[in-house]
Amino acid sequence: MRIYFTFFAILLSAVSFSQDLQKANLPDTILKTNRTLIMPDSLDAMAALRKLFPGKFYSLGDKKAKNELISWECKSCAATTYNDVNEIEGPQQFPYKEGVATRLLSVINYTDAKGNRFKLVAFNHSVYDEDGLQTSRFSGGLVGVAKFSKFPGGWEMKSFEPAIAAYGAFSSAPSLKPLQIGEDQYAFTLLHYNGGGGGPAYGTLYMIGGYDGRYRQLLDAYQYGLINNGDNGTHWSGTVSVKDVSKQFFRDISVTIKGTYVAPAAGEDNPIPSELKNMIAGRKKFDFTIERTYVHKGSKGYVQSGEGKAVVSNVK
Repeated sequence: MRIYFTFFAILLSAVSFSQDLQKANLPDTILKTNRTLIMPDSLDAMAALRKLFPGKFYSLGDKKAKNELISWECKSCAATTYNDVNEIEGPQQFPYKEGVATRLLSVINYTDAKGNRFKLVAFNHSVYDEDGLQTSRFSGGLVGVAKFSKFPGGWEMKSFEPAIAAYGAFSSAPSLKPLQIGEDQYAFTLLHYNGGGGGPAYGTLYMIGGYDGRYRQLLDAYQYGLINNGDNGTHWSGTVSVKDVSKQFFRDISVTIKGTYVAPAAGEDNPIPSELKNMIAGRKKFDFTIERTYVHKGSKGYVQSGEGKAVVSNVK
């Protein structure tokens, strides 16, 4: 009986081990930003991603919870430091020494004023997990992008940035959304929320775009939103738009924040946008609107121009 149990345990262990995701060792040339890639007319974003990172491909989960990833490592790569906006577990060293799981994040189609068509393929890196999981609440997903331009018969990759910065939670970045910031000039926003389990989560708007020949983070608009603060607590959310369309490039960015302030009970935290700090005394509740303007300052990216302007209403 003991011999049978031992044999069964060894067999079970072997089966479990065979289920672990495998990694392909890729050369350090995969991280070169001057790589070239031509894709057919019917560009499939995952197919393009598999050419950029030709590791072991896995399709896990089901139709409701799709989990497709590329599993790889690069033993000859020198790790580079990338910022993780959570700022809790420190910056990320990429490629990760444990290995990498790369997933498709967003596919954005856009057209310029001349009718030229483009496709931005954004992808998410996370630390390799043998079960294909994405873990750690305060680790963001490391975002990279590849920009393709349409030509007769296919698509040509014009820009490739294997990694920019890490956003989001549980090693998963938010989806990117396009924003036209100049004549035939597009950037891509993502809304990062994170906070303690079951508690308030603060939102920051980030924007990625091209500058000096590379894709990089161009803007961080803090206190953009607050959620999960109770059904009757203070809350707010933001919208982003472009001002001064007369500028050819890097037009001014306008952020509008709308919400409701509710005075907290004694001993409770009092989360508010900084513009309201001198407006809450003696008030139990009010609605508010805040307007902020961000101006491009070259290598510094977008910076806020002056203080935000706050207007309150329905004061109680």
